[in-house]
Amino acid sequence: MKPTTSICLPDLVHFGREICGDLEQAERREWWLSNGLGAYACGTIAGSLTRRYHGLLVAPVNPPLGRFLVFAKTDATLIDGEHEWPLFTNRWGGGAVAPQGYRHIESFRLDGRMPVWRFAAGDAIVEQRIWMEPGAHTTGVAWSIEPVLPGDRRVRPLCVKLLVNARDHHGNAKPWDFNPIIEFERNRLKISHPNWFHAYLHLATGTFQTEHTWYENFDLVQERARGLDPNDCHLCVGEANFDLAPGHWSGLVASLDENASPYLLESMRRFSAHDQGELKRAQIRHVELLEAPAWINQLVLAADSFIFSRPLPDVPEGESVIAGFPWFGDWGRDTMIALPGLTLATGRFETARRVLETFARFIDRGMLPNVFPGTGERPDYNTADAALWFIEAWRAYFEMTGDAIALAEGYPVLCSIIDCYRQGTRYGIEMDQSDSLLSAGEPGVQITWMDAKIGDWVVTPRIGKPVEINALWYNALCIMADFAKTLKLDASDHEQLAERTRNGFQRFVRPQGGLFDVLDGPDGDDASIRPNQIFAVSLSHSPLEPAKQSRIVAECARELLGSYGLRSLTPAHAGYRPRCDGNVFDRDSAYHQGPLWTWLLGHFALALHRSGGNPSEAQRVLEPIGDHLLDAGLGMVSEIFDGDPPHIPRGAPAQAWSVACVLDAWWRLERAMRLVVVDREDQLLARAAV
Repeated sequence: MKPTTSICLPDLVHFGREICGDLEQAERREWWLSNGLGAYACGTIAGSLTRRYHGLLVAPVNPPLGRFLVFAKTDATLIDGEHEWPLFTNRWGGGAVAPQGYRHIESFRLDGRMPVWRFAAGDAIVEQRIWMEPGAHTTGVAWSIEPVLPGDRRVRPLCVKLLVNARDHHGNAKPWDFNPIIEFERNRLKISHPNWFHAYLHLATGTFQTEHTWYENFDLVQERARGLDPNDCHLCVGEANFDLAPGHWSGLVASLDENASPYLLESMRRFSAHDQGELKRAQIRHVELLEAPAWINQLVLAADSFIFSRPLPDVPEGESVIAGFPWFGDWGRDTMIALPGLTLATGRFETARRVLETFARFIDRGMLPNVFPGTGERPDYNTADAALWFIEAWRAYFEMTGDAIALAEGYPVLCSIIDCYRQGTRYGIEMDQSDSLLSAGEPGVQITWMDAKIGDWVVTPRIGKPVEINALWYNALCIMADFAKTLKLDASDHEQLAERTRNGFQRFVRPQGGLFDVLDGPDGDDASIRPNQIFAVSLSHSPLEPAKQSRIVAECARELLGSYGLRSLTPAHAGYRPRCDGNVFDRDSAYHQGPLWTWLLGHFALALHRSGGNPSEAQRVLEPIGDHLLDAGLGMVSEIFDGDPPHIPRGAPAQAWSVACVLDAWWRLERAMRLVVVDREDQLLARAAV
């Protein structure tokens, strides 16, 4: 029995036994859910745990982002007479895989964002669904049964072992790390961690037997591959027993809310209605999305996964962006880069404004924090570009909404950024009076987006005048001049400074090539071919003439372009490292030295169009992402890929700016194509009139 829907959700992600029955293929594909409050749930198609982050409810026990694994697994077994059908898979230390429930998976799909399994169990099909309640720390798990033979109304028992935890989602548990009080009353299991938090398992139907058994030696193969501790354990607090009957759902909800509703079908419908609402709003506000391909609609749904509530005393409805799942929090740079795609391209204009207002409260000495603080923590301001991306995000918001009231309120904060950057602020960020370019950086500090650091070693230091910082600087000055005119203020200072910066920016131009990556560094000018130059074309205001823009795009296409992004360094460079895998040192030292970065693909597509390319041709650059949505983080876009073919996905399997920049570029290019069609029709009408 399928929960009813009123709008067609994308049915893009769908696999049969060729993927589900192959453990390697089933484990490399992961589903992800979130609730808008910083919590998430995730796992593999196979049902096995391969990351420390996998679980049914990972919630911010210490808000806003002190996330802990609360509920780990539901290991279900269908009993039919003498036959038992495990509907789950476990990996154990030593290499054993038992049971091998993945072998019984007939199919797996995403119903919008909801993961759906169908298990073949003898003469019946068991369907399993998992979802998260929007705006609640609650996860639902439900099963239904469909007999193969007509008229078969037999009831079959389903036994479900319930595994919980109480550890930081970045860590591993050991037996008896915690010893909760377990109480069962009125179809609700209460799990109490004294002086800390309570969690609940609510049963709509069925019976429950309590237990207190540690399941040890889970083998997390993804953590081993990352050079981290692969051993974990979970506490089994009991067994739920359901009678599966055709036409009915049985299951439970796991929650931090003692009053969470146990009514499964209603809860599923709320989840689907939320997804439908996201698509409907986007299509109402952007007609270009009405006929969008399924993979774009899937990205619209994915975009919602990264927005979460971050209330402040003076902004109680504050919102922010989780940079990526599973290990990122909210980062200033990532949020501002992702904001147009996550909110404006999806029609969430109110969310965009709330995010901008939330972040404005953290501006200090003209800078936006790089990593946002948790409860009782201080923000870290080691980023030269986040505040400049903040100004670009304001431009995108105003372009879309024309919200002059919000702009007037935010304008003084934006002016303070320009003033502080001119006069000088943290980490050597200061305008050089000789060429009006920004210098930035100090030894031992990483302040551009290429920010990997191992101990005291900054892998890609880029001290001097980085090209993207100055492309953003020129862009910000032009935006501020436009804002001043909109508000009927004097724009001359910003205009004059922008012109001086434009003249100074010509120093970046390399003869017969693209742009220098860094000027005036400790070792002189850095001519390494990196993707940072693309922003001199992709941003709304370019300091370069069309011929120079075309040279940049051509060089990036020739040296850096791959199917899923731009390489962070040309393969011709001696320091090129295409694979970001292995232990922490190996990964961090390669992070910005060759792997493809998907968020740059959207900027490349826009730059290709803005430098004279046909919008439809530019849009085709993005199409491989549609195929990627069926790999790694399903319906999501990975953080990075190997620089060399076949471009294996690496890093976080669900990255906000990867989703956002592709979605934003696709929508803008689609709009440009429609304008071309309208222009041609107008020309034909004009000729006919003559």
